[in-house]
Amino acid sequence: MENKSFGKEQRIRKRSDYQSVYREGTRVHLKSFIVLMNPNCRGKTRLGITASKKVGNSVARNRIKRLVREFFRLNRERLPVSTDIVVIAKKDISLLNYQAVCKELEMMCERR
Repeated sequence: MENKSFGKEQRIRKRSDYQSVYREGTRVHLKSFIVLMNPNCRGKTRLGITASKKVGNSVARNRIKRLVREFFRLNRERLPVSTDIVVIAKKDISLLNYQAVCKELEMMCERR
């Protein structure tokens, strides 16, 4: 059975890693998100999520982050291998449901 967890090795955790993706990554602009992708040499696809206070209060920010993590956890095999991906949430998206988030992020998978 395939492991569908989202462990520490699949997360971008260091500030320097985020900054290198911001500097060197390619951007994909979606309606509710900006997705940055940058190849890495670790052999694993890693995810980082940014949601500023413009998105809403802490409850709204954490909800969006949970929805994005769930999408990546379930669709990991469709993502490019050995890539750092940072998803930046745009403002006023706190009302999105899981289906809307999936639909929008699937467009990112198709554009790669």
